[in-house]
Amino acid sequence: MDSHQEVLVSNVLELYEKISSFEDLNPSKDVNACLSKLVHTCLSSCHIDVSKLSERVQEKVSRLVKLCGKAEGLLEMHFSTLIGSHEYPLKNLSLFPYYSNYLKLSHLEFTLLSKACKTVPTNVAFVGSGPLPLSSIILATNHLKTTSFHNYDIDPSANAKALQLVSPDPDLSKRMFFHTTDVMNVLGGLKEHEVIFLAALVGMDWEEKVRIIQHLAAHMSPGSILLLRSAHGARAFLYPVIDPNDLQGFEVLSIFHPTDDIVNSVIMARKDQRPLCSCKGGGFNSTNLPSKCSEIQGFIPVNHGKIFEELTIDEQTS
Repeated sequence: MDSHQEVLVSNVLELYEKISSFEDLNPSKDVNACLSKLVHTCLSSCHIDVSKLSERVQEKVSRLVKLCGKAEGLLEMHFSTLIGSHEYPLKNLSLFPYYSNYLKLSHLEFTLLSKACKTVPTNVAFVGSGPLPLSSIILATNHLKTTSFHNYDIDPSANAKALQLVSPDPDLSKRMFFHTTDVMNVLGGLKEHEVIFLAALVGMDWEEKVRIIQHLAAHMSPGSILLLRSAHGARAFLYPVIDPNDLQGFEVLSIFHPTDDIVNSVIMARKDQRPLCSCKGGGFNSTNLPSKCSEIQGFIPVNHGKIFEELTIDEQTS
């Protein structure tokens, strides 16, 4: 490890000790300050492979990722309650402090999806939608304006909060549905969706994440699209990492690693080699999309810096 990596790991572990010392991780001045500092630290451009750190450090990283996931869930529950208290909740989404990041991430995912799908998908599923389903709401409002969204979450209180946000809206209330269930118990229903998003916090360790991916591979329709949120470099201190080699049963199409303030990497894959009629290469809005992925950087609104590094597997091998 070089000196920059040593400083990064030292800073992260120091913050881990502080975060793990909190009696609860509900939003508060101290919790918010500590987590914000951690996020800022993990947006470092210092390249590091967390999987190559010592076993002792990796054990702490694993615990840190779970603590961050718990804190994120509590933050979303807090702001879902706050936003839901307004007469028109969807007009107040910007109260959430990371709303702009979701706008960028959703636009990135829409751009990827536009390259893979020939027509606008009819049914999309989001697994792990949570109490504040910003991704589904932004995609449904800004990008996929006729698509039905099926949101799956294991927590009934999360779905109740999410439903409270959407119910007053005359459009989304008819296109957005919430299912309280473990996705591992969903079988034939998965075939109805042309596109499935897998949230970063669904499957908080490698074994669980792989089991979920294998379940999706077994029950998604051939040719349907899976978009997964992962992490890369120092961002792996915050979120679980998906290895493309774990996507058995899928053809990996693209991997995007952000280098600005978006935290999650995005992996897009297609279920096996038999394309579904509505999801065949070409792009459902190709007239508005650049012909090469490398040009997408200018297609996504950002305030500064390069939006992402990328590896587009299908283009590299063609």
